[in-house]
Formats: sequence, C-alpha cells, structure tokens
Amino acid sequence: MPLILTQGGAAFPLQNPEWGSCSLGVFICLTCSGIHRNLPDHAKVKSLRLSRWEDSEVQFMAENGNEAAKSKYEAQVPVYYYKPTHKDCQVLKEQWIRAKYERLEFIQGKKPLVYEEGTRDGMLMKRGRDNGQFFSRRFVLSEREGTLKYFTKFDAKEPKAVIKVDTINASFQPEKIAHPNGLQITYLKDFSTRNIFLHHESSKEIVDWFNSIRAVQLHYLKVAFPGASDIELKPKLTRNFLKEGYMEKTGPRQTEGFKKRWFTLDHRKLMYFKDPLDAFAKGEVFLGHQDLGYSASLGLTPGAHCNGAWQHGITIKTPERSFLFTCETETEQLDWFKHFNEVINTPMSPQEYSSEWKNGHLLHQITI
Repeated sequence: MPLILTQGGAAFPLQNPEWGSCSLGVFICLTCSGIHRNLPDHAKVKSLRLSRWEDSEVQFMAENGNEAAKSKYEAQVPVYYYKPTHKDCQVLKEQWIRAKYERLEFIQGKKPLVYEEGTRDGMLMKRGRDNGQFFSRRFVLSEREGTLKYFTKFDAKEPKAVIKVDTINASFQPEKIAHPNGLQITYLKDFSTRNIFLHHESSKEIVDWFNSIRAVQLHYLKVAFPGASDIELKPKLTRNFLKEGYMEKTGPRQTEGFKKRWFTLDHRKLMYFKDPLDAFAKGEVFLGHQDLGYSASLGLTPGAHCNGAWQHGITIKTPERSFLFTCETETEQLDWFKHFNEVINTPMSPQEYSSEWKNGHLLHQITI
C-alpha cells in the first residue's frame, strides 16, 4: 500500500526526510539510511516514496516516530557529546547513530560512558611535521592533569609534547588529511598555533578520542568558570572551523607582493599557512568586536596596489593595523566577508575578554 504517515498527530512532510527505519520507527535522510542499513539489529530501511509498506509497518511508524525515539534513545546525552549536523563528515554521523541505536549509550539508567573515565591511553597515527608520513604514536589524555600528551614510543618515559586541554580545538578533516577518520588537533604553543594531524583505522576509536577530549575540556571549564552554565561553556569546547580556503595576502607595508596562503577561521582567530597541512601558522589575526575597533569591508584600502592574480579584495581593520586579502572569485569574497562580519558583530563573552582578548594583542604582534 502507499505510505501515508502521521507524526505527533500531523501529516508528516514526505519531501524530507525520504526514508524510514521499519526497525526503529524513525524517519531519516538518504545519508543516514545507508548507515542504518549496516546496524545489525536495525537494518530494515525503506523509501517513503518508492518502497511498498505493509499495514503493520505503517502502524508501527505511526505509533513511534522521531520524537518518541529521541525521548528514549537520547534521554541522557551528555553536554560534551558532539551531536553532528548534516554538514558534518560521515564518521561523526555513523558513530552518533551507532552510539544511540546500537550501543544504547544514552538511554535512561545507562552506566557511565567511556568518555567519562577521566583518562584515555592509546595509539594513534600521527603525521610527521617534516616528512609528511604517518607514524604510530602513544597518546595519553588526563582529566586530573588537564593535558593531552603524546610519546614517540610506547615505552618512552618523557612525552614529546604536553598539550593543555583548554588550548585544544579538534576538528575532523577527512579531505584535508586524505583519510576518512582524519582528525586535526590545534593548540597553542608559545603563543603560536600548532597543528597535528591524526587518524585511526577504527572510526569508533577516533570518535571516542574526540568526545573524551570534549569531556575533559568541559570538566576543566566548570572548574575554571564555576558560575557559568552549560550553555555558556558548550561553545568553548571543540568546534568546527567557520571557514577554510585559499586567499592571497600582502605584508604590513601593503606594498609587498600578494602571496597565496591557506586560511583557517577558527571563531575569533584567523590563521594562515603556506600549506593546509603545515604544523605552524605563519601568522594569526585576532578578530574582536566592532565596538573595539574591528571591521571588515569589501575591496582594498585606497592606494593599495593589487599585484596578485586575484582581484576580489577584503580589508580587515584592527586597532593595530589593516590586513589586505584577495579572493579568486566574487563568491568566495562574499562568503569570507559574511563570516568575518558575523564574528566581528558577535558580542564577546566574559571568557573571551579574560583569555582570548589578551591573546589577541599577542597575535597581532606576531603576524607578518
């Protein structure tokens, strides 16, 4: 029979999503339908438009639905656990679905999660800073110390690096790292941004590391800012970059030639690199609030000579100086401009005033 479904008493819009899980009684998108098919006990998935539905299946869907499933399978999702959106990579979506429906991690009365053990110790593949090859390295995450350490050998006594969790950002970068489970860790080292690129063959293992880092970060933030709510602290956990891509830039005198660089906008920090997989940023710009003298405008400052290949300019003004960039296309120019303005127009939080604002002035000083 053709499928006519209701959810919560109202006709369910069939345009999107276009699939249903007959095993769980939930409606899903095309991407998630492929993941659901691989769940051992919940693999029965049908198209809402093209498949034939039995009366019992229609009744089951009508009696359940997404809201009922959410109240059951997402009853106790921790604040730190990253819930992916349609924009996120496949590994995050897959592990979110498996955590909910296969491992039942968030149902009422579930035992403590693996992310909350306070420590994590294991091997990850890390990209070498100079040769670009990946080597197995031991990583140790400690809630008590508030650090992530890595060792060049499993039995090494001293770590190669000790990273403070409050300086860490972690973002999945499968295309950049050329691995479906690629994870980029960004942190501060001597007031400069340091990148390390990791992966693991197990998608569960790499996502477990990701959420364990977020759990330790949340613990640190609650200690550092005892009066802050979870809503205030959650944006301070790991986050996706607002935008990445190539632009051209010139130097502080604005007479130097424009050079092509890879740019990463991480909230209020704009970083640029010679190559997307560089370990260190060549320069960084802090983007404060407009009331503090920050602004972005289309075009270059009067008198600036654009001798690069790209002609679509953007000027960012800070209390210290102006920064000139050019984009390859008008579409890219407008997209960067939109993101810059959104950041500059967003009020700064007390935490940003107390921590990032201090770093901001240092960032201006080290930028070429």
